[in-house]
Amino acid sequence: MKKMLHGILYSMLYCVALMPFWLLYRLADVTFVLLYYVVRYRRKVVDRNLSESFPEKSRDELRTVERQFYRHFADYIFETIKLLHISDRQMSRRMTFENVDIIDRYTAAGRSVAVYFSHCGNWEWAPSITLHTRLKPDRGIIFGQVYRPLRDKWTDSLMLKLRSRFKSHSFPKNTVFRDIIRVCRNTGLPAVVGFMSDQHPSHGDLIHVVEFLNHPTALITGTETLARKLNMGVVYWDMYKPRRGHYHIVTRDITDSIADRETFSVTDQYADMLQSSIRRDPSLWLWTHKRWKNPVTFEDNEQPRHK
Repeated sequence: MKKMLHGILYSMLYCVALMPFWLLYRLADVTFVLLYYVVRYRRKVVDRNLSESFPEKSRDELRTVERQFYRHFADYIFETIKLLHISDRQMSRRMTFENVDIIDRYTAAGRSVAVYFSHCGNWEWAPSITLHTRLKPDRGIIFGQVYRPLRDKWTDSLMLKLRSRFKSHSFPKNTVFRDIIRVCRNTGLPAVVGFMSDQHPSHGDLIHVVEFLNHPTALITGTETLARKLNMGVVYWDMYKPRRGHYHIVTRDITDSIADRETFSVTDQYADMLQSSIRRDPSLWLWTHKRWKNPVTFEDNEQPRHK
């Protein structure tokens, strides 16, 4: 029965993916109304996150940002479903990249690249970088992204299918270090790997606390740790949304010599860059998570995370 229901659900999602973008966005408009006004999906969480992060904004300004976020979130849902049926030509026109030559320069020298990224814009479209780089996936280079497996196996399988649409690999968070080494060793190719580094640290990771959006915040340190171990070049993807249904990523170089940098200075730089991106357009960041539900202090620095 469960298998049949999953088959029906997948068929429904695929039918939605077949729709043209103009119709998808009409459905997104309806979904926005349902999420924001009817279901009130995590409204209290979003309201608290925004008000604490931007104490300088008035209540009216915060409400405007909140509505803009939910409109964007509804767009994100249908844009992600669209990955089940979208051409390379459509995607390369709607998801554009700037300064890709920075990545090409690293990989041409045989260097792997760690890409700091976040839940801004439509992060599920970012793997389409494979359409823009000089070297192509699994021929001259390995592309991948780190992910946290979902509890529901069917949903996890679906998301892995969507994320592999442009021939990138998905590396589970807990095994990413050895997976990257294995793939690079077996193929003899460098890797470009995206790390969603705006989540909370995993168990066992060292805590590094920074002042972020008016909160003491423990950032993921595993990205920098892995980049140091593999001597990777490090870049940041700065996401913009020029207009509805169109995104633009600017690749910003962070360091080509991470071994010469002080410990966690790269994490600090990423935090500053991400905070600037969020302040530029707060509606593009994912505010529905309880990002500060486990408060930390600066005294927690360099301690392993246990919860």
